[in-house]
Amino acid sequence: MSNGETALQHHHAHHFASADDEFEASKQGMWIFLVTEVLMFGGLFVAYGILRGLYPEMVHEAHKLLAVKMGAINTVVLISSSITMALAVSSTQKGQRSRAIMYLVATILFACCFLVVKYFEYSAKFHHGLLPGAHFVNDELKDPKSPLFFSLYFMMTGLHMIHVLLGMGVIGWVLRRTIRREFGPSFYTPVELVGFYWHFVDLVWIYLFPLLYLVG
Repeated sequence: MSNGETALQHHHAHHFASADDEFEASKQGMWIFLVTEVLMFGGLFVAYGILRGLYPEMVHEAHKLLAVKMGAINTVVLISSSITMALAVSSTQKGQRSRAIMYLVATILFACCFLVVKYFEYSAKFHHGLLPGAHFVNDELKDPKSPLFFSLYFMMTGLHMIHVLLGMGVIGWVLRRTIRREFGPSFYTPVELVGFYWHFVDLVWIYLFPLLYLVG
């Protein structure tokens, strides 16, 4: 590792016997947090399954008004962001600070691209009156249960979008600390844990895209 890539020395917290113990405890804590996230999204997926089981024809008609191309673009964007995040973690572990910075910036840019696409998609829904609940004013769908589908659509994709925004925030935090040379081969726990979170956010979208845009 060159002098320009040298990271600051990290000292583990006093209540841990070693840096390895600190890493394992932190990783276990992140997995527990992600389980709670799965439970939260799981409730929405169950609601989707019930809605589809009760009103299959309505779901089939309503999903045709979703922008499949935009959903597909965002799927590619998030998969690409997962790759750059993984490369950022790998670069940090190898002490390649400049590359880690580059990959973290790329991940944030991919996330921005996702939000821009989602903005245009939401704008089109608003324009056509495809809104949740009592705000639904679209004339193309005649089934009175159609607002239920779009209520669930906005809940699921909106919650996911909030997680994307939070992910951008913590990636930006990791990026700032990487620039300050706080991470390297001897200490990269925050980078890896943020990577876990970002992969989870991407995985949720991998399920949302086919369920909402394709399977309907």
